[in-house]
Amino acid sequence: MTDRRVAMITGATGGLGRVLVPDLAADGWDLVLVGSSQERLDGLVSAAGVDPDHSAIIVANLREQAAATAAIDAAYERFGRVDALAHLVGGWTGGTHVGRSSDEPFTDMIDQHFWTSLNVVRELAPRMVDAGFGRIAAVSSPMAAAPDAGMSAYGVGKAAQETLFAALAQEVAGTGVTVNVVRVLAIDNAGGEAGSDKPYATTPAEISSAIRYLFSDAARVVNGERIGLHGGV
Repeated sequence: MTDRRVAMITGATGGLGRVLVPDLAADGWDLVLVGSSQERLDGLVSAAGVDPDHSAIIVANLREQAAATAAIDAAYERFGRVDALAHLVGGWTGGTHVGRSSDEPFTDMIDQHFWTSLNVVRELAPRMVDAGFGRIAAVSSPMAAAPDAGMSAYGVGKAAQETLFAALAQEVAGTGVTVNVVRVLAIDNAGGEAGSDKPYATTPAEISSAIRYLFSDAARVVNGERIGLHGGV
């Protein structure tokens, strides 16, 4: 049990998680870090310098409802609460035009973006509503609304995810829970200055700042938004 607020970060071991995790730890959050690899999660905790007394590691395949439910149950058993979710589970499949595509890339993208999201939030959101407070934020892409040629599978997966979160935002409105999406076109994991050669590229630090704001009390009236972090491109 903890008196501190608790953030669950799914897909924690990606490039964005390596920045968001230490940022949230520095802000005083207890952390539940969820990923598919024990080794990578251990490496993240070590590299981020996260205090074991204020963190938990959970290995789970969130494409499976039972695994997602077990992960959330474990978080509540460890800390007694989850106040915020950063859903960072990502993945990209592109390069295939609709007329020449098999089912596989569409199935993969829907599993990766829609089903992982649904499996987590349909278990977590009701608990947040019961608690009277919650913050849910996911990273999406403008491709959800305007996919390029050859990006149909990715666009479909992201559109399904965004539709889910938009509906959930309306369902929890006025309960103390908010649901928002941050749209990113490209993440500059190399650490360069955003805008130097790709004005649409967003650094992990910039995305982390947006998520931390959405998690804050100051963002209590921000709900159901698609926040673009891609320079308007």
